[in-house]
Amino acid sequence: MRKILSTKSAPRGHWVGDGFPVRSLLSDMEGLNEFSPFLLLDYAGPEKFGPAKRPRGVDVHPHKGFETVTIVYQGEVEHGDSTGQGGVIREGDVQWMTAADGILHKEFHSHDFTKKGGTLEMVQLWVNLPAKHKSAKPGYQSIGSGDIPVVDLPDGAGRVRVIAGSFDGVKGPAKTFTPVEVWDLRLKSGASLTLDPKAGFNVTVVVLEGEVVLNGEKELKGAARAQLSPDGGAFNLKAGSDAKILILAGEPIDEPVVAYGPFVMNTQTEIRQAMKDFNSGKFGRL
Repeated sequence: MRKILSTKSAPRGHWVGDGFPVRSLLSDMEGLNEFSPFLLLDYAGPEKFGPAKRPRGVDVHPHKGFETVTIVYQGEVEHGDSTGQGGVIREGDVQWMTAADGILHKEFHSHDFTKKGGTLEMVQLWVNLPAKHKSAKPGYQSIGSGDIPVVDLPDGAGRVRVIAGSFDGVKGPAKTFTPVEVWDLRLKSGASLTLDPKAGFNVTVVVLEGEVVLNGEKELKGAARAQLSPDGGAFNLKAGSDAKILILAGEPIDEPVVAYGPFVMNTQTEIRQAMKDFNSGKFGRL
């Protein structure tokens, strides 16, 4: 069994802009590479919003040197960026944005959601890029719910949506620079599941909702996460109630991490250059 290295319950939340009340379940921006290639995971909501006249959210801001992955569980988020890409991310959809050499983007509640109101629930994950790809062309993958394959677990235990990587021979649609597995898991109360990610991958178990016992020894109540050792084989989950879980596994990037706000590079010199590039308009316009 993989060893449990650490656990964390969701801390007190904070607001990102005026539209996203988030709790940070994972943060690795100080260069420790504990969760590599994953840098950050913010869980937004569930939060009930009433109807409004203007969309709530975050206006134009930059990113460079990594990727953002947005998974919407409830509600709708509207995106636009300096590559000309954009659209509405609805329930079950995923947006995989590669900031790489520099991008400007904005994200708000969709106009429809703003008008009607409703519950917003989503995750935003930051995935690091290796040095050789930090200057890649910015890109955007819009992955609709219908494009994400679903694997039913044996004995009616639940199901897995394969967003990235593969599960039980089924490949997810996301194209990634670094080998990663991103599995959106539902596990029914009383069900047990053994998972065996690739040896050498860092593994993070994120329980968004419900109660789960990990390896028969540690109970996690959503929202919470556990970090597992990169070796040691499989690990086991047993649900004490219906549970909503996100499994993240990835090949570590064994490189320095230097972060400054929305820029994640390898050196302070690169950070200073990123700031100059942004201030001089090299990230484009939005």
